[in-house]
Amino acid sequence: MLAALEALVKLESPTEDLAACQDVVRLASELATTILGTPAQIRDVNGRPVFWWGAENPDVVVLAHLDTVWPKGSFTPLWKVEGNKATGPGIFDMKAGFIQALYAMKGITGSAALVATTDEETGSATSREFIKEISAKAKAVLVLEASLNGMVKTGRKGTAMYQIKIHGKASHAGLEPEKGINSTVEMAHAIIAVAALENKEHGTTVVPTMLRAGNSTNTVPDLAVLDIDIRSYSMDDLKRVDAAIRNLKAVNADARYEITGGFNRPPLETSSTMALYERAEKVAKELGMPHLGHASVGGASDGNFAAAAGAQVLDGLGAIGDGAHAAHEWVDISTLEIRSKLLNALIKDLLDD
Repeated sequence: MLAALEALVKLESPTEDLAACQDVVRLASELATTILGTPAQIRDVNGRPVFWWGAENPDVVVLAHLDTVWPKGSFTPLWKVEGNKATGPGIFDMKAGFIQALYAMKGITGSAALVATTDEETGSATSREFIKEISAKAKAVLVLEASLNGMVKTGRKGTAMYQIKIHGKASHAGLEPEKGINSTVEMAHAIIAVAALENKEHGTTVVPTMLRAGNSTNTVPDLAVLDIDIRSYSMDDLKRVDAAIRNLKAVNADARYEITGGFNRPPLETSSTMALYERAEKVAKELGMPHLGHASVGGASDGNFAAAAGAQVLDGLGAIGDGAHAAHEWVDISTLEIRSKLLNALIKDLLDD
């Protein structure tokens, strides 16, 4: 497992590099041939490669992704092992999870498939409908995103992204500022209004992130641009925030607002996950493993799309480690085998129904 993981990590595959993503899916198919005896299908989904190994119409979908957030050469060293800790770009999120899944497919002969996409890290724009389609037909979707200190994930926030552009009017900041319409000042009012939309009770965060305005230090800025990141466990709260952002009113009536964006992923709610979590705990106990535990987290995954399609979902079945998207990203290689055995046993338990 470690040799396969090393090969996969060393082949860097940032989402935006289509050729790299094609290469990593080909490598994954070669690993499937070595480990499982037959290659994967490499499917084209809206111009991006998707790994598919197993049944054509699976009752159990094992869902992964092979893209990472790391541009080539940005994570160094590329591969390092010290004791039980292995580091490398995307090792925790989620190449170790994919390797665990690949080995978990050994001996699976029923209606199950391992599917891995290549655009998850940028919002699954090309694969989301594909994920919904296969999930709607499945009775279970098992997501190999990284665990939370070994715990599986039974809840995830939904996400929405917006951009506000405020169009003002330029003028000389020293000679005649009164003749301008200051987009920066107008955006300040918008930022205060947007930030006030958070709701801690529902875990709803509304965070103004990137802000850009103006062209020179002595000119009243005629354009300001703000990006906003919204996350919540409640779809109703996401809808509330959506309506409020789209109905923002200018303080200066001569300023013009342009608002784009919207929902990205719906929440993954416990109503879609707890039945499978209880199955997983039962299987873990039968294997002599300690109690798994479960958690709800702020980050979203393709499991959100699967649940929105009506599937029962269990997320966070992947690696034990830490540092997703961080310079210290690592996995505990001593846990790869037992986590793979857990997944194998859970798939078989679901297929026995």
